[in-house]
Amino acid sequence: MKLGDIANGAAAGNGKPLDGVRVLALEQMQSLPYATQLLARLGADVVKVEHPKGGDSGRAALPAMTDPEGRRVGATFLRNNLTKRSICVDLKSSEGRQVVLDLAPKFDVVAENFKAGTLDRLGLGWDDISAVAPRAVYLSVSGFGSTGSPYDRWPAYAPIAEAMSGIYEFKRQGDDPPLVAPMGGLGDIGSGLFAVIGVLAALRHRDATGQGQKVDIAMLDALVAITDIVPNFWSMGLRNGDLGPLIMHGFRASDGWFIIQVGRENHFAKLVEAIGHPEWADAPRFAERQGWIDHLDTVLRPAIEEWASTRTKVEACDDLAALGVAAGPCFSDEEVVHDEHVAARNMLVEMPRTDDVEQPVLVPGNPVKLSAVAEGPEARVPWLGEHTDEVLAAELGYDEAQIAELRESGAIA
Repeated sequence: MKLGDIANGAAAGNGKPLDGVRVLALEQMQSLPYATQLLARLGADVVKVEHPKGGDSGRAALPAMTDPEGRRVGATFLRNNLTKRSICVDLKSSEGRQVVLDLAPKFDVVAENFKAGTLDRLGLGWDDISAVAPRAVYLSVSGFGSTGSPYDRWPAYAPIAEAMSGIYEFKRQGDDPPLVAPMGGLGDIGSGLFAVIGVLAALRHRDATGQGQKVDIAMLDALVAITDIVPNFWSMGLRNGDLGPLIMHGFRASDGWFIIQVGRENHFAKLVEAIGHPEWADAPRFAERQGWIDHLDTVLRPAIEEWASTRTKVEACDDLAALGVAAGPCFSDEEVVHDEHVAARNMLVEMPRTDDVEQPVLVPGNPVKLSAVAEGPEARVPWLGEHTDEVLAAELGYDEAQIAELRESGAIA
């Protein structure tokens, strides 16, 4: 799907569920930018506040492309900022702080993802914003939340929260070092999704009561929720990554790997039938589920991989699915990009590059599919400070002289 395209065009006249909702985002990197991009995809107007020197730190990520002014625009920024406007304000200057306080009453949501306490020290925390915009929802996303954590002085990126959730140690094998960031920005996107849920709930509450409130999202909280098996299994006696008697392993086909999950006796019977050994369903060594694991590498794996050796990984999964056995191929990056499901569900958005590279930047599409809402059109990411003059003139009525004075002082750019 290309920028500007519309999917489910029959619903284009219905508008979007968040039309009219306005978000002022003091954000950087991925956790909050992902959340506000999703809000924008659902119809919200998102104005992104960036520092005049360099902007969102995600712009400095690698790999990168260059914008029309020759400035680097990193991958982290490119995949989290579609359909937003950018203004440059120096939050550390008194004039810049006042610009944000003047803008806040014009918006339904004021959102930030600085380290806990940073905006309080700058005079832009929850108390400061609610004093001038009592109806505003204040969203804060940080590594460890705004209150109560002994780690609140620590900076945090996604892998930090992921490690502290226990999942790295849960999945680590033997003396191997932990596998860091095995799922991209799991900590960022997970906390971003909870942030969106919190904002929608707070807006609903605001509409009913007239009162704004603070939504406090900690990345570590989000990861403890997402990696739920770590504390839950510990409490039920499974420790050190033990998943219990469950086949949830990878097997080799003729062209690569695929995964099988079997956790019930009827599914085990279907699996062994598929691979040509239906008698194993009643064999004493497989009478208990633990027998599946005890004989996995000596009996089951050789048989499964012999059966799969004449099939591609997709064919193996298709044959298992026909019998009701859950299996999925391990796709490479190129296979994901060209997958028929991904295309059919509009799960990749193409953004043309501005630096003479033919391959467009690919950004994951919106996974929230609504039957009465059209997907798109989406706009490219904003160039740094592209909308500063436009927003200050439209929202605050600043004339050219006022804007020029703020720019001269360094408060905006």
